[in-house]
Amino acid sequence: MRDSSPYTAEDARPFTPRLVGTEIVVVFAVSLGASALRSLVSLIGSLTAPRELGAQRAVLVGTLAPGRPWLDLAYQLTGIVISLAPVALVGYLLARSGESLRTIGADRREPGRDLLRGAALAAVVGGTGLVFYLFAYQAGINLDVVPDRLPDTWWRVPVLVLAAAENGVLEEVVVAGYLLHRLDRLGWSPWRAVALSAVLRASYHLYQGFGGFIGNLAMGLLFGRLYQRWGRAMPLIVAHTLIDIVAFVGYGLLRGRVSWLP
Repeated sequence: MRDSSPYTAEDARPFTPRLVGTEIVVVFAVSLGASALRSLVSLIGSLTAPRELGAQRAVLVGTLAPGRPWLDLAYQLTGIVISLAPVALVGYLLARSGESLRTIGADRREPGRDLLRGAALAAVVGGTGLVFYLFAYQAGINLDVVPDRLPDTWWRVPVLVLAAAENGVLEEVVVAGYLLHRLDRLGWSPWRAVALSAVLRASYHLYQGFGGFIGNLAMGLLFGRLYQRWGRAMPLIVAHTLIDIVAFVGYGLLRGRVSWLP
């Protein structure tokens, strides 16, 4: 059958460095780059508020429909699905360039190794991150980060687990795998690429305060170098998801039961 489409292979533009750069800007403009801008505005608002940073709160997962649990659940699930749209966009753009999410290691080829690496990484980063957060909070450079302010319903823990997985998939696919892969195609040096990735990761955590920025900057440098070494985003997704599950669910279990938790 003859192809009646007016489009031909000769019409396709080469995947030039300029197009790659534009693609990166567009992806972040509709995803975590926009979050970074909102986070910066939020930090400015916190710094200019009459109360000091430590007296203010940053709620990570809070109710969206107080007193209406079924509507709240619908909002929570809808928000999680919408937040993952940039991952689908990245998958599409990789496919357009003859690649896939498998190219950046966001697949299930090595489940055992990915789980082992992710769990070990989560244990190290999670424990260190908690200590640093408590230090930053006591030093007055961070807000009181409240991981969970959901109503006490049957869906609270499942939603927290889904929110943790959403964070892990979104951030590690976009900020680690996709960005570092594209920057490598542009010929960036490994450390220059990791530095940009880490700064971007830290910037959309500015709403938590300067401690959130510094802590996520360090995490970004580590995760970026590990991605470059392993060539896989999946261990980072596992680690990030586990860290957030412990933070979200653990906060609810420990709140009011330990003296050292703000």
